[in-house]
Amino acid sequence: MNTQDQLKKAVGEKAASLVQDGMKVGLGSGSTVYWLVRALGERMKQEGIHIEGIPSSIQTGEWANEFGVPLTDFATTKELDVTIDGSDEVDPNFQLIKGGGAALFREKIIAQAAEKLIIIVDASKMVKQLGAYALPVEILPFAWERTAYEIEKLGCVPVLRLKDGEPLITDNGNYIVDCPFEKIEDPVDLDQKLQKIVGVIETGLFIDMADSVIVGGSEGVTMKEK
Repeated sequence: MNTQDQLKKAVGEKAASLVQDGMKVGLGSGSTVYWLVRALGERMKQEGIHIEGIPSSIQTGEWANEFGVPLTDFATTKELDVTIDGSDEVDPNFQLIKGGGAALFREKIIAQAAEKLIIIVDASKMVKQLGAYALPVEILPFAWERTAYEIEKLGCVPVLRLKDGEPLITDNGNYIVDCPFEKIEDPVDLDQKLQKIVGVIETGLFIDMADSVIVGGSEGVTMKEK
């Protein structure tokens, strides 16, 4: 296991230790969340706690089944106690860029549904300003070129995300365009402008949603509160 994986494992386990018996938990997506779900499964076996999760992606649901974390859905549960998820960038104001794993739409739903959103990252994801990581935006396949053209007017050249040479299809049946803005001076304003474009389903800007960030770095695991 390389150093970065060790950090992901450490922050995933730290987040899992904060989950209490009886909680309804939003389970994010990505390699760091893998360690979270694994640690939750171990706690259920060793400590006898009972939780229920709602996954933000098909992959996370498969991990939950693998590690014995029972799942529920929003037909049964309308609100979550906590959502725990990774992030591609986190700025000093806890504004986020997410969507590297193409699950941003569902991730935003479970983040909004939770009383508290905890972000788990390694130190490389902490940035002074958002934008070095190309912003993912989920868009409708229909007339996607037209949607991308409108996004381009905001100051970037969107790139359609591919998989095996074909457009990547999200769990929702949509496309992702990655938008290299390089520097996002005003995340709130950019998010509002993107949301107004017909064809945009959701952006990877998570504005004023994170409450805590658990960071794994050279000095160990630290928890930052908003």
